[in-house]
Amino acid sequence: MRQMVIVIAASVLLVACGQPANDAKNETAQQPATPPTQEPAVPARNFDIAQLRRGAEVYEQNCAACHGVKGEGAPNWRQRDADDRFPPPPLTGGGHTWHHPLRALRYTIRHGTQAIGGSMPAWKDKLSDADINAVIAWFQSQWPDEAYAAWYDIDQRARKRKQ
Repeated sequence: MRQMVIVIAASVLLVACGQPANDAKNETAQQPATPPTQEPAVPARNFDIAQLRRGAEVYEQNCAACHGVKGEGAPNWRQRDADDRFPPPPLTGGGHTWHHPLRALRYTIRHGTQAIGGSMPAWKDKLSDADINAVIAWFQSQWPDEAYAAWYDIDQRARKRKQ
């Protein structure tokens, strides 16, 4: 019985410690609690320097003619052109590329976008998987932190769905 009284008393004390005091002098008890504001953490971009160099080369040799020297894309990339195809989008983080998980980016480069109304040819017969990964790493390294963080979140959710 004595042990039960001690446990109850200790429980009451612990609960009381978590409650704000009703003291009029204690201003923090009268103020509503506000959570601290934090900037969302930007995931680390663990790109290998050699991979980025290779990606820049692959991009320059195969992608820049359509997507632009700096990845700026076609001016009206959201509107179909005279051939009823969508022009190349920007790859700078301001287009829609960051909306797609890594698996979809790889697929798009391998198979192109002609089957879905785009103008990009399939690169599977010209670029190796390592080249595709390198070019993705290169253009992602150009993205602003906000775009990369949003992409990372999308990619992580896609990976969880696949499991």
